[in-house]
Amino acid sequence: MYSPPDICFVASEIYPFSKTGGLADVLGVMPLTLHNMGYNVCVITPLYGRISTSAYSPRLVYEDLNVGYPWPGITTDVLQAEFRGMPVYFLDRGEYFDRRYYYCTYKGDYFDNCERFIFFCRAAMSLMKAFGKAPRIIHAHDWHAALVSPYLYYQRRTDPYWKNTRSVFTIHNLAFQGRFSVRLFWDCGLPYDAWSMDGVEFYDSFNLLKGGISYADRITTVSPSYAEEILTPEYGCGLESVLQKRSKDLVGILNGSDYDVWDPSKDRYLEAGYSSRDLYGKYLCKKELLETLCLPERLLSRPVLGFIGRFRSQKGIDLLIELMPDLVRQDVGIVVLGEGDAEYENELMNLVEAYPGHVAGIVGYTEEMAHKIQAGTDIFLMPSRYEPCGLTQMYSLRYGTPPVATAVGGLKDTIIPYPEENSTGFVFPEPTARSFWGAIQNALALYQDADAWKKMVVRGMHQDFSWSRSAREYARLYQELGDGTGEI
Repeated sequence: MYSPPDICFVASEIYPFSKTGGLADVLGVMPLTLHNMGYNVCVITPLYGRISTSAYSPRLVYEDLNVGYPWPGITTDVLQAEFRGMPVYFLDRGEYFDRRYYYCTYKGDYFDNCERFIFFCRAAMSLMKAFGKAPRIIHAHDWHAALVSPYLYYQRRTDPYWKNTRSVFTIHNLAFQGRFSVRLFWDCGLPYDAWSMDGVEFYDSFNLLKGGISYADRITTVSPSYAEEILTPEYGCGLESVLQKRSKDLVGILNGSDYDVWDPSKDRYLEAGYSSRDLYGKYLCKKELLETLCLPERLLSRPVLGFIGRFRSQKGIDLLIELMPDLVRQDVGIVVLGEGDAEYENELMNLVEAYPGHVAGIVGYTEEMAHKIQAGTDIFLMPSRYEPCGLTQMYSLRYGTPPVATAVGGLKDTIIPYPEENSTGFVFPEPTARSFWGAIQNALALYQDADAWKKMVVRGMHQDFSWSRSAREYARLYQELGDGTGEI
């Protein structure tokens, strides 16, 4: 058994055990970076039915740990695994988490998601109480873990065990709030005064994310620009006034990139490694990608555009679909990987069928194919309508694939736009097909200038978005929350 942690991360996903998106990537690296800096940290997460733990030999550390929700006497088992020397605790309650998918099926969200994640938050609090020594910092992530903040707030009033514990709540995507019926609030274990405009109530619904925002000691989000954007009606998703009240406690800290995983010089998924000093391996990766996707070899001498992301309007997949016929007429290749709304999946497959020598589409997601597309394409497309941080543009820069992206959120914070000196990619001001088209044309024009293109590629590969910088910012934030000693 490890010693009781000083910093506990509570999140619904952590790579490599579970993943649906960037949240898992962040939790797979940020806590570990702090651990490697000497901090005593752990992660608490659900044990899903499809979770991969066997390689890490998890062991049972608590059996029938009392949670008391949704009825008295309900319990959870707790397993512990070691991930690169850091403890990860899995909450094992089969009726809530032993499912093929984490949050939903193709038919929609699970009907009991509110109950599932109330249980998760209460079980996490019970586990931290069982440690016997309270953590100094509880860092919860997104709506699934948001109720940890109000639970701590109210327990700190009555239970001296928690008196020196402070909470941080990170918003990864404000659009996903965990809104549920008011009737579900009355059994969640919070006192009645939490049902208010300053608490978890939101237009007569139970809003879990709002609870995290309202009760956390500090609030962070995943890029400086997104922290500013969510204070406005355009990006605030209805919570801008709530965030404005907490603006002094809100800070944007840019996510980092895991260069142990995303580094073309040592990427196990690639046909050949390469670096900014020797780009021949990128050519070989492009050749292999074209062969794998049955695209013609002549595209080796033409620009190939890549897109990886959810097929949702947020990611701008509809803008790409709209432009594809005109792009094909310019004799470029287009490779798309992702899944999401059936409408976009069907439209993509129709385009694949209509343009077999130019368009390849894969509905689904694998880490291997994501790496191959980053390495094997020439230009990476991110026409997002909003993007809290974005990680794939950081990967594309490191892989020598300049991004074309909307000037929003973390995209604005990580891409130096052409034609600025030292530019690393292309940005466009608004998520419209016309604006997107103009930025792609700028990229295609520069691609024809081999010298200028190579310089941009190399500049992008030299950008450093490692987690060590971001982790130091979080460490300073934790220290500010200390009890006056500056220690964690």
